[in-house]
Amino acid sequence: MSDALIQQLHAIVGDAGLVLGDDISARNIHVWRQEPVRARVIVRPGSVEEVSAVLKLCNTLGQTVVAHGGLTGLVQGCNGTEADVVLSLERMNRIEEIDPVGRTMTVQAGVPLQALQEAAEKHGLIFPVDLGARGTCQIGGNVSTNAGGNRVIRFGMTRENVLGLEAVMADGTVITSLNTMIKNNAGYDLKQLFIGTEGTLGIVTRVVIRLREMALGQQTAFAAFDNFGQVAEFLRFIDRAMGGGLSSFEVMWRDFYELVTTPPSNNARPVPVEHTHFVICEALGTGHADDAERFENTMGEALEKGLIVDAAVAKSEGERRAMWKIRDSVDQFFRYGPAFLYDVSLAIRDMDAYVGEVKRRLSEAYPDHHCFTLGHIGDGNIHFAIAVGDAGAEHHHRVNLCVYEPLQAIGGSVSAEHGIGTEKVQYLPLSRSQAEIALMKHLKQALDPKGILNPGKVFSLA
Repeated sequence: MSDALIQQLHAIVGDAGLVLGDDISARNIHVWRQEPVRARVIVRPGSVEEVSAVLKLCNTLGQTVVAHGGLTGLVQGCNGTEADVVLSLERMNRIEEIDPVGRTMTVQAGVPLQALQEAAEKHGLIFPVDLGARGTCQIGGNVSTNAGGNRVIRFGMTRENVLGLEAVMADGTVITSLNTMIKNNAGYDLKQLFIGTEGTLGIVTRVVIRLREMALGQQTAFAAFDNFGQVAEFLRFIDRAMGGGLSSFEVMWRDFYELVTTPPSNNARPVPVEHTHFVICEALGTGHADDAERFENTMGEALEKGLIVDAAVAKSEGERRAMWKIRDSVDQFFRYGPAFLYDVSLAIRDMDAYVGEVKRRLSEAYPDHHCFTLGHIGDGNIHFAIAVGDAGAEHHHRVNLCVYEPLQAIGGSVSAEHGIGTEKVQYLPLSRSQAEIALMKHLKQALDPKGILNPGKVFSLA
């Protein structure tokens, strides 16, 4: 990369728009990884016009560009080298419009998820996509990875909550499709080219998100089970009993529950640890006085039917937050050293056998391993954190095979909500056919023929 290119970039974005030298290496590539960002220059455009000019220049020169959002992704989708230009939308962080009647919000891509959630709440509305990284992740990254989170069972992934967007193509062409309508069948739905494609087909710059009315109440319980069969039965029972109001159904295996409720963690246990599975379930309600009574009666009925073996119902917002803190204590994953993190998807009917097979393979390969298991089971998503005492590439690959290979026979996915990035490229064929991957490559070659956008992410063109 030449000094001349940097001078041209400076002419586009000015002093505030460039980060160079030690200011780059002072940034970490991820909130959990003490590893510096690698790039010759970080470009921080302040407008879509500047994004367009930067990409047009880079495309003309064949200069590779790596997009950065909040750097909370878990598949190394933001990794680059000193040969790359990093494009960060951190300066494009304005909430442009909120329409309380149409229940939409138009935001720039650099707005943190929590900021737009709080802005919606001021109008009695919610943006239901919710992640543990809400304070750091940005809506552009959420869209680019089709983020999921805790409320997918009711509101769907990010894809289901985006009405329109604006994106800049590799050659600088701006595609403005800021649709605010729920129903629009006029030709191709072009926003889908940029949702979940991890910045490989274009850079998202603005988003129109769909908002929902804020629930006037919510009921939360923490339940214990003696086998996974009970968990699956209880999911159907509570979903039906809540009449569509069930918004979260988070399952923790005993290994995770025990980890996050023993010192140095200070979480208190709502139920004893001697069971096999634990669930946080939450229903959004009307705020009527009988909501709590109905929810408690439903939990009592589940206990009588033998669907659960123990439960605690949150009686206050403090108790509710304490329950969710247990689920969100993922910092404990690293108690036994470096941990490999996984995000897979499969049919609920296959989960018990699949988790057993993964743990069997791990025990054979690493008798002294630690494996912690949890997930958004209501939408078919399991997470593992696995520590084997060595974070080297060879061990990472061996553990990957333990987790990913059993998915192929049952039609599961190596990525439920985190994407592919660079970390899962070689395992994509376990979940996608050759024809599917070939079509993905055709799209990439059509929209980014020089391959400048996030090269090496999702699949390799080599």
